[in-house]
Amino acid sequence: MRSLLCSLFTVAQLFTFGQVSNITCTSEAAEQAMKGLHDPAQYAASEVIDDHEVILCELRTAVSADSLKAHLQGLLRFYTRHTRSDTVSETSGIGAARRWIHGKFAEFSAANEDRLIPGYVQFDYQAGANECGSGAAWKNVLAVLPGSDVSDHRVVLIEAHMDSRCADNCDSTCYAPGAEDNGSGVALVMELARVLTKYTFKHTLVFLLTTGEEHGLLGAEAMATYCTTQNIALKAVQNNDVIGGVLCGATASPPSCSPAGDVDSLQVRLFSSGSTALPHRGFARTIKMYYDEKMSNQVHVPMTISVMNSEDRGERGGDHIPFRIEGFRNVRFTAANEHGDGDPSGPGYADHQHTSDDILGVDTDGDQEVDSFFVDFNYLQRNAVINGTSMTLLALGPETPTFDVLDEPTGLRVVITGNASLPWYRIGVRDNSAATEFEALYRTDETSFPIPGLTAANAYFISVAGIDSAGIMSPFSGELTKVNDVGTPPGTMDDLPFGLACAPISIAEQLDPNTTLQLLPCKPNPFADRTVIPIQNYSMKRFGKAAIVINDMHGKELMKIPFVLERGLNEVHYNHRSSPGLFQYGLMVDGHRVGTRQLVVFP
Repeated sequence: MRSLLCSLFTVAQLFTFGQVSNITCTSEAAEQAMKGLHDPAQYAASEVIDDHEVILCELRTAVSADSLKAHLQGLLRFYTRHTRSDTVSETSGIGAARRWIHGKFAEFSAANEDRLIPGYVQFDYQAGANECGSGAAWKNVLAVLPGSDVSDHRVVLIEAHMDSRCADNCDSTCYAPGAEDNGSGVALVMELARVLTKYTFKHTLVFLLTTGEEHGLLGAEAMATYCTTQNIALKAVQNNDVIGGVLCGATASPPSCSPAGDVDSLQVRLFSSGSTALPHRGFARTIKMYYDEKMSNQVHVPMTISVMNSEDRGERGGDHIPFRIEGFRNVRFTAANEHGDGDPSGPGYADHQHTSDDILGVDTDGDQEVDSFFVDFNYLQRNAVINGTSMTLLALGPETPTFDVLDEPTGLRVVITGNASLPWYRIGVRDNSAATEFEALYRTDETSFPIPGLTAANAYFISVAGIDSAGIMSPFSGELTKVNDVGTPPGTMDDLPFGLACAPISIAEQLDPNTTLQLLPCKPNPFADRTVIPIQNYSMKRFGKAAIVINDMHGKELMKIPFVLERGLNEVHYNHRSSPGLFQYGLMVDGHRVGTRQLVVFP
């Protein structure tokens, strides 16, 4: 297995890999729940909330940017989370960090009738040549929310890696905060554990935080192997890695961002294996459809989900890959912009990723408080909602049907062969092997469906999903490839009439600068005479009455710069015309002040 992963790492990360062994779960109750051997009544909520529409509508605001910030700030207290760092100290190292996470899971459980089961998956690692060293009793942290239906005990698993590193990957004592990579993913998983434990799901949910990712995906390999050897059936795996940053670095791995310094807080990337016979790329398409159809029109800041045409970034790898190797449906969530390619040995490398500079943010005004953040907690909140939407629908919805495609004289016919009692089916068709999304999509209530409108010869990639009576869609299947001499799909897309009807989010939240309008740090800062003030407008609204107001530190207004606040990223250029010093700039919109920051002008 290790050899299959080697090509996924940069030259600086290549090793002769060793062997994971002695994999055990420290919690018998967690293990029994993952196997579907638990008593659902023991974990039943006193108030059962299992309607996916109620859960998703509440999810929009239950997932909190402030809570995500608190999780990440708590995690960053431990100086380093290097896999081989101190395990005894209560204040620093991977041991203190994982005990703190375990304790937080226990807190979430106590707040929800002890329904969430915390534990560890423990393993040993025998290092290969040129590696940093072997280890015993390395631990992933997990929390298990037992499902209500043991007759179908497939598990929905969300993961992120908790370990961090600095430039020297074998240095276990250097400062390695790992805020973006991957404290952001840890905070997301923790927040969804906090929020989703309130609800009841048919399938068991597992919240997993792995170690050893930076040394060869070791914790993920241990968990994937454990699931295989213990006959734990995984319905799907969602890996979150580098999921909260919005700034583009100079060396971000392709396919990624440009130019350096670009800000993108409205897009997230989904990476998955593109093997047509396997379900992974279909799962990525499913997550996008879940969000687009159920949630995008129910939130003030809709996100763009980009299904990528690769399993990961160029020459990179992540914790979803060991699960793919073991045959489990999986996908990786990653921010649109990444601050670096993770290879600090490269010439002139000045990006944050895999260095001691992967911090929460910087103090621009000298008051000892971070005021310019590298992790955008509102962006992280939106990504958590996307993850939670997918987990909810997976944990309550049907399994993927099996099917066949018949080549008939008039064209191609899809025949449902398994799970054939669902009220509806969706058939996705591509005739372009490079297309990441469906080029035609049909809905039918028949188990035998002729694909209409075929007009030219081509090869077709066809997959199927089922829809239950509640309007929840299964994940799409892997694709069957057929060559037919009479057809190209006409590109018809179905209109699934199973969206949500949530109550509107309050007007006060619409004007909250942390959700809809965001005043960003000016660049450069400090500066001598000129700077650019960026403003992000996430809403669909164009604001005509907007202005940047410059004040001195006594509150005296020095300048007002009116502008039209368009949707998306806006930039206001400011030429300083008074003496140097410390000043404030604020955003005024329709008479409301929706943000204030500080700037420094030097002589």
